[in-house]
Amino acid sequence: MSVVIVGGNERMVGTYEDICFCHGFDSKVFVKEKGCLRKKLGVPDLFVLFTNTVSHKMMKSTMKEAKKNNIPVLHCKSSSASALDHLLEQFEDSKNKL
Repeated sequence: MSVVIVGGNERMVGTYEDICFCHGFDSKVFVKEKGCLRKKLGVPDLFVLFTNTVSHKMMKSTMKEAKKNNIPVLHCKSSSASALDHLLEQFEDSKNKL
């Protein structure tokens, strides 16, 4: 499974990737927009948006791609490691219930 994280803190990119790896996800992290974000997102299984640290333009691009490809989007105000860990645990639990 794969996850794309949009937003967050630059210094936390490695931590975000480690947390995703521990949950069995391949990950891409986009903290800042460099070029056309829409082309780089791909088609992951899940999008995570850190809403306090993401620009409106990046959020719109992500939401458009998610809607087009029917990909779930999880929103989180905090961009902390524990918030991401908790979010991925909840996502895994909801997938296991189905």
